[in-house]
Amino acid sequence: MTTQAKTISECGSCATSCNTAHLTKLGIKTGGWDYVVALAGNPNTGKSTIFNRLTGLHQHVGNWAGKTVTRAEGAFTLNEKKYKLVDLPGTYSLLSTSVDEEIARDFVLFGKPDVTIVVADATRLERNLNLVLQILEITDRAVVALNLIDEARRANLTIDERALARDLGVPVVPMSARRGEGVTELLNAVESVAEGKFPARAHRIKYADEKLEKAIETLAAELRAEFADLPNARWVALRLLEGDESIIKAVRLNQLGTVKEAGIFPSLVQIEAN
Repeated sequence: MTTQAKTISECGSCATSCNTAHLTKLGIKTGGWDYVVALAGNPNTGKSTIFNRLTGLHQHVGNWAGKTVTRAEGAFTLNEKKYKLVDLPGTYSLLSTSVDEEIARDFVLFGKPDVTIVVADATRLERNLNLVLQILEITDRAVVALNLIDEARRANLTIDERALARDLGVPVVPMSARRGEGVTELLNAVESVAEGKFPARAHRIKYADEKLEKAIETLAAELRAEFADLPNARWVALRLLEGDESIIKAVRLNQLGTVKEAGIFPSLVQIEAN
């Protein structure tokens, strides 16, 4: 198995498995790529090092559409398939309280990349799992890159990556990007998820409050009824219940998926009224 970095260019045909319209709105050119991969993670987790390893430093740098935040794109080929890699801003959450968080959230939610690599620091795993769990609320199509595993070993930290993968429901790959350790395994995992070979069952947090769980499920059911191909109804329901204005706007503008019927579903009217 080999990787070959390629520069970003605009090609003729569109990738068939990504949300082309929304990616275009986000400023991403999708032509000529088999798969689009997002790279997410907390700051200072070695995300940029992984990006460089996968793309071979052949990159295109610009700004996100309508933002002053830098966007880096790269590409690699794997087993004759072309992958576009988009480096998302480093962020601790997807709660949309900053421009960086909003960009990362919008790309995973509306862009619907074929795979999202979430980089986690193996020496500070508990803190990094916050972002991992938030992303898994949105998409099953994820791979956790457990980076800095060499530093974890030096600190006598042992992580059972197989048990973690079972608990999270997605592949977990221990690696040390700066040493090149685990890069091949990461690529294998990305390919497996992109091609649907890994039966992902992403972990979803269940809340102890029965009333909250009932409200989430009721609203999520209405979302699924309105949007035919929405894969993340529970997460959207949570954001609506929190009064997230950007998500309410996305629902009103029919940006979440294929709409079955015109109009706003009842729960959204109630949220806006409150």
